[in-house]
Amino acid sequence: MKYVIFLGDGMADLPHEKLGGKTALQVARKPNLDTIARKGRCGLFRTLFEDMEAGSDTAHLSVLGYDPHKVSQGRAVLEAASMGVDIPAGSIGMRCNLITTENGRIINHSAGHITSEESAELLSAIQAEVDPAVIRFHTGVSYRHLFVARGLNHHLECSPPHNHPGEEVEKHMIRPANGDARETAQMLNDLTRRSWEIFADHPVNKKRRDEGKDPATSIWLWSPGIRPEMWTYPDRFGIKGSVISAVDLIHGIGVYAGLDKVVVEGATGLWDTNFEGKADACLKVLEDQDFCFLHVEGPDEAGHEGDLDLKIHCIEDFDRRCVGRVMEGLEKRGIKAVMATLPDHATPAALRIHTRDPIPFAIWHPDVPGDDVEMYDEDSCAAGSFGTIEGDTFIRTFFGK
Repeated sequence: MKYVIFLGDGMADLPHEKLGGKTALQVARKPNLDTIARKGRCGLFRTLFEDMEAGSDTAHLSVLGYDPHKVSQGRAVLEAASMGVDIPAGSIGMRCNLITTENGRIINHSAGHITSEESAELLSAIQAEVDPAVIRFHTGVSYRHLFVARGLNHHLECSPPHNHPGEEVEKHMIRPANGDARETAQMLNDLTRRSWEIFADHPVNKKRRDEGKDPATSIWLWSPGIRPEMWTYPDRFGIKGSVISAVDLIHGIGVYAGLDKVVVEGATGLWDTNFEGKADACLKVLEDQDFCFLHVEGPDEAGHEGDLDLKIHCIEDFDRRCVGRVMEGLEKRGIKAVMATLPDHATPAALRIHTRDPIPFAIWHPDVPGDDVEMYDEDSCAAGSFGTIEGDTFIRTFFGK
């Protein structure tokens, strides 16, 4: 038996006035996701917790069967694993976003989805201003990058920029979680303010302004942590598998989970990603391995942009060009597979942030009868036979353990 999880990041939503009180999932054309729900068993899954940040790192750890309270060290150290960057003892890792600010407010969490090449130039400029023996900036993808520093305290309170669009910068600067971290917080905030000066007249930003694009006016440091300790899928479930994503965070979780990282040419982490390439890569993985975790980021980014129509379009592309292509490929090859679909969390387009609402999921095991659910969406799955679950129930049920 083979195993596939199709995860559409942030594709759950809340009822929207523009859609007559329906959600994006309820109006999107998604026959393949609906098939998984109709032939499988459904429910709601609580992946986020009131006492933790409503982040994709926490949510994905929950989906994959980990207890975030025990293993979570923030997304930066997970992204570091994907990038091949070591977080040595005595060092901390932090996510380093490039963002747009204007008149003292956060305007765009992604600096207009700045390119990786432009980001590299800007990060090189700020790297030249610090001691490389203490601080290193590592270029990631688009606006998402990595900051590693030696000898700093990771007990910090930080704000993800995508959770605070339009809000004042100064209200969300780094705060010490205890007295020992005061010096670290001050140093990091000083570095952020220094980036404002370095980036202000940088040629990259001059060109972006001339082209009518948002400039990257600031670094934004958040999600501090140290190297985590996690069990692996080969050890716990006795399976070999791979993670397909365009996002370092997701690949990093996979690395710590003992899964292979698959990079697909043309995979962007946005609505223009190579859906077909991801589907074909999934089928290739399943030729030799047991399990594939296929992640698509587009619906989440559309939600953060507040673009409801684009979010619906992303869900439909995910269903038709990715999920359907894999299902068709498996059928042609005569391969039996357990298939599941779910988001990691909701990213309502009306709010532009993650919410802690339990998310809809469906698991289709070809040898297990389904329940009475006909469609894959929030309300339909709520009526499924699983009810509302949390912890490692989803992943144990998925693997039949």
